[in-house]
Amino acid sequence: MKRVTGIGGIFFKARGDSAALAAWYQKHLGIDVQPWGGAAFSWAGPDNPQGVGTTVWNVNAADSDYFAPSTASFMINYRVADVHALIKTLREEGCDVQGEVQESEYGKFGWVMDPEGNKIELWEPPAGQ
Repeated sequence: MKRVTGIGGIFFKARGDSAALAAWYQKHLGIDVQPWGGAAFSWAGPDNPQGVGTTVWNVNAADSDYFAPSTASFMINYRVADVHALIKTLREEGCDVQGEVQESEYGKFGWVMDPEGNKIELWEPPAGQ
């Protein structure tokens, strides 16, 4: 079974004003920050040569609980081929899986904590992405 197939996104918390920090990245690094607070970098990949993939970049408010129960200021989203199978395997391997897989129009998402308490997001993109 394939596990991680790439990086789906990088999420981090601002210590102060998240909108101001995102604006700094937009002005100085040219990141196309969207109204939702982040950007999507598009690319075609070897596992999906006919489709388009994305890597998301997002600044979160310091008080965001999206990374909970982790207290880290970042979270990495990894692309996976089959999130349900991987979550099942991680549970069997004794990993600290958080909650259940969630499905939406953006794909399927699961979460696991690494041994240092960092929350990891696992993302199975929708077909064609």
